[in-house]
Parts: sequence; structure tokens; C-alpha cells
Amino acid sequence: MAQIKVYGIKEHLKPIQAELSSVIHGCVVDAFQYPAGKRFHRFIHLEQEDFLFSEDRSDKYTIIEISIFEGRTVESKKKLITLLFERISSELHIEPNDIEITIFETPKHNWGIRGLPGDELQLNYKVNV
Repeated sequence: MAQIKVYGIKEHLKPIQAELSSVIHGCVVDAFQYPAGKRFHRFIHLEQEDFLFSEDRSDKYTIIEISIFEGRTVESKKKLITLLFERISSELHIEPNDIEITIFETPKHNWGIRGLPGDELQLNYKVNV
């Protein structure tokens, strides 16, 4: 399972939302061997005055938070981070300095999905990659 939240200034984030979602999803699929048909993204569009950040960031500054079941290797998480920086920069022209990524890992039993605790779900994909 991967739940993704993306934060950014509304005027910048809204026009690229669909393309950014596709880029992020492709990176998750490639890094985690995640099923292509599973996409759970939320975009939080902020007014400029509600999104305070350092002067060395531009209006394209974007925060990506990824919540996942624990179990992925350090290598696969680093691969995801690397792919996100590379593809967002090349495809959406957002510099790496304007991208911040956080991966939050929790045990499956801390999730509730489809009426069950996450550790009781039958998944059609591997988590330990």
C-alpha cells in the first residue's frame, strides 16, 4: 500500500497535478514493483500565504509525503527517491532544490483497509522488495 500526499502552491500545483501524479506513480511502480492499477494520491493546494518556506526555494516548491507498509529495503526506498528527483526534474522542470520527499513506514497492523487490519489483507503484490 502507498498513500501519497503532495503539497504545493495552488497556482503552480493545480496545472501540473495530473502529470505529476503520473510521474510519481511511475516511480512507485518501478521502485517498489507496485501494481500499476493502484494509485492513491491526494493533492493539497495551498495559497501562497499559507505555505511558508525558505527563501532558497521557488514557487515550484513541492512536498511529497509517502505512507507505506513497512518491509521495503533501504535500496528500494533510495531508488524511489532518486527516481522522483530525476523524473520530476526532467519531465516537469522542477529543480531538486524545490522537491522534498518523506517516506513514512508503518506496520501493516496499523492500517485499516477494506474493512480489515492491514496485516489480515490478501495482497496481490509483494511488500518486501
